[in-house]
Amino acid sequence: MTARKNESWDAFWTEVTGTGTEVIRGVTVRVPTDIPLVMEQRLKAIEDDASDEAVHEMVALLFGDGVLDQWIAAGMGLMELKTALAWGSAHAAGSPVSFREAYDAVVAAEAAEGKAPNRAQRRAASKSPSASTGGRSKPTSSANTGSARTRSRA
Repeated sequence: MTARKNESWDAFWTEVTGTGTEVIRGVTVRVPTDIPLVMEQRLKAIEDDASDEAVHEMVALLFGDGVLDQWIAAGMGLMELKTALAWGSAHAAGSPVSFREAYDAVVAAEAAEGKAPNRAQRRAASKSPSASTGGRSKPTSSANTGSARTRSRA
């Protein structure tokens, strides 16, 4: 293999990774092809930080400066943002997915987060209303519903 004279790293890397773009909410973004090293570091540092600043930073690292503001102005919702981030992250990690696959992954992740209801939720769910009145059934004494005791034949 012969090296090209005067080929820059940037030209080489563009050739290797491509320069694809997609339009998301009217904003043309480059398809991420690698996760920036600074993003890996920042993700660990802001793992529990859901502030606007942290979200802006992550979107900028993945898609470019100002993209989140453009998406917000275009009316993007939270589920759309999560889907776009899942799609971009998958591409950046070298595992390209479709928008549908990214959306399905977000929905599955959100369903998994809410899978363990707390005790109060389980109790409320088990108390179903009475069919005729819509209210709870009142307990009935054992005198009205119990059976007579049988005596031993011994």
